[in-house]
Amino acid sequence: MSYIPEMFASLVFSEDVMKEKLPRETYKIMKKTLHEGKRMSLEVANVVANAMKDWAIEHGATHYTHWFQPMTGITAEKHDSFISPVDNGNVIMEFSGKELVRGEPDASSFPSGGLRATFEARGYTAWDPTSYAFIKEGTLCIPTAFCSYSGEALDEKTPLLRSIEALSKQAVRILKLFGNENVTKVTTTVGPEQEYFLISKEMYEARKDLIYTGRTLFGAKPPKGQELEDHYFGSLKPAVADFMRDLDETLWKLGVFSKTKHNEAAPAQHELAPVFTTGNIAVDHNQLTMEMMRKIAAKHDMALLLHEKPFAGVNGSGKHDNWSMTTNTGINLLEPGETPYENAQFLLFLCAVIKAVDEYQEMFRASVATAGNDHRLGALEAPPAVMSIFVGDELMEVLEAIEEDRPYNNKETVQMKIGVHVLPKFPKDNTDRNRTSPFAFTGNKFEFRMPGSSQSVATPNTVINTAVADVLSRFADRLEGVEDFESALHNLIKETITCHKRILFNGNGYDESWIVEAEKRGLANLRTTPEALSAMTMQKNIDLFARHKVFSEKEMYARYEIELENYCKTINIEALTMADMARHDIFPAVSAYGAELAANASAKSAFVPCNAEVELLRRMAELTDLFYEQIKTLEHAISGAEKINLGKTALAMYYKDKVVTAMTELRKTGDALEEITATDFWPYPSYGAMLFSIK
Repeated sequence: MSYIPEMFASLVFSEDVMKEKLPRETYKIMKKTLHEGKRMSLEVANVVANAMKDWAIEHGATHYTHWFQPMTGITAEKHDSFISPVDNGNVIMEFSGKELVRGEPDASSFPSGGLRATFEARGYTAWDPTSYAFIKEGTLCIPTAFCSYSGEALDEKTPLLRSIEALSKQAVRILKLFGNENVTKVTTTVGPEQEYFLISKEMYEARKDLIYTGRTLFGAKPPKGQELEDHYFGSLKPAVADFMRDLDETLWKLGVFSKTKHNEAAPAQHELAPVFTTGNIAVDHNQLTMEMMRKIAAKHDMALLLHEKPFAGVNGSGKHDNWSMTTNTGINLLEPGETPYENAQFLLFLCAVIKAVDEYQEMFRASVATAGNDHRLGALEAPPAVMSIFVGDELMEVLEAIEEDRPYNNKETVQMKIGVHVLPKFPKDNTDRNRTSPFAFTGNKFEFRMPGSSQSVATPNTVINTAVADVLSRFADRLEGVEDFESALHNLIKETITCHKRILFNGNGYDESWIVEAEKRGLANLRTTPEALSAMTMQKNIDLFARHKVFSEKEMYARYEIELENYCKTINIEALTMADMARHDIFPAVSAYGAELAANASAKSAFVPCNAEVELLRRMAELTDLFYEQIKTLEHAISGAEKINLGKTALAMYYKDKVVTAMTELRKTGDALEEITATDFWPYPSYGAMLFSIK
């Protein structure tokens, strides 16, 4: 397709566009801002803003917006037109550097976790020039950070940018020790794989639970699910292929590196994977991807489901976060090198990640804790809730050899000596992948497989960046100024392996024996969101983020409050929806069916025995009575939440222990009723109808 290169990033104010539209000196300054984080003056910002406005108008834009990512999991926009009044009632099109650099949306209704009182409305958006502006639906979108009047971060982007800077600072310190004097910056590279479901829009609109909660709260198992494994990587249905083609072209115009598309394991489930890009841009692109997916699905008379578990009994959806580190000279720090020093450098960065995941495992788990993800983690389709790292058999042997001070011998690799130790050159893809591992090394990157499909990947990447930066900082403190660098390096690597090998596990994470083994190793098993979020209040984690200026203690507690509140609200909405469906739709339907059965049995009994009707009627009556009692139990549990006045932590635990339990029991009975109720009476589309609704 020769038109694709011309189409790609056609709606992005990219470096090529800057070079064409900006004066030469302004372009040079802009490049330094992009690549080195140099500040620009208001005069320069005025020039950039005017060029950006002219370019946007050329492409049909009439408005601009500071596009930001509050702590809602989605993006936010406030649109202003370019018009400015002049004499005689006319207008001109204007856009100033001040408007480009800073905006002032009302911050009162965004989550703040107590950082702001509800009557305090002022908030600021600040232009992030490291992520390109783009045009979406006739509006110039300017990626921005979002903070309060008093300076606290109210968004996902600000801490992410802080963590990227912290990681770069500490990684550069390490690289200088290996003689890399030309390295001035290290960036993270990220590629989030996005899983999702597509179903008929008509069937979506017939399900209250999907509309209100994004997942089905009732649904009996269909005759066919994913047992035959025939959907995985199967040929695309025409309607799905059309959707994917439309999505690709839309994303390409926005500069999103949409690369791979395929059917996933469950019926109606699919995946999109992008090419890696810098961590900040990758997060922005993923938010754009989720937004465009929803809108384009609607155009194709489909509904897109991003919930982690929209259908019970088939695979849920994750967002595998592929993460690495790259220098400004183009070196991937997690890719084995060609020389002894390059391999030693690789081993040190590898050990930094191992140590970071082990020491801050609870925080890694907390970074992916949501009510939706609780249905997925550990469900034989996703990693367990226990953090561990997969490094592959060969690399594991290398680490064990270092720990035991013995040579590593493998005739298929080149042996290299660093100090007093023999190390190999590690080929890429030297081992199989482990899909059950939460944090898997895959040759030149780590794949964090725990994030849920609907969440922003900003938080998981902020945690990875900060934890690794912290370990690198301690490594640099220890190695800087030593007399015998090679011996000190060897000892540090060996010590790190010895102290943190408990986090390394290459086996089957789905096996219950691993959960037992993990407990023996002292690894945390935080099964639910309320348990996992408690990590945010651990002093070592508060100190971690404060030390690297990613979160203040106040900001950490605020985010803890926000995440707990989100959990409670999510469960409450689900419970209310479930009770409404049960009381007003399902109970009347099964009662009506029972009445018809009784009438048929009565009419038939005058002529012949009606054993079948009587047996079914008896079962219907038993289940209907139980269902009604369970509705009342759930409603009582919901009302009981209003009496919890011991804080959000206690409230979240109440929802987990009481409300979720009541919902689980009600669902079991509801699904059993669906299995014996005539299709014409059941008020909602079935699982089979929904999962196979796209032709």
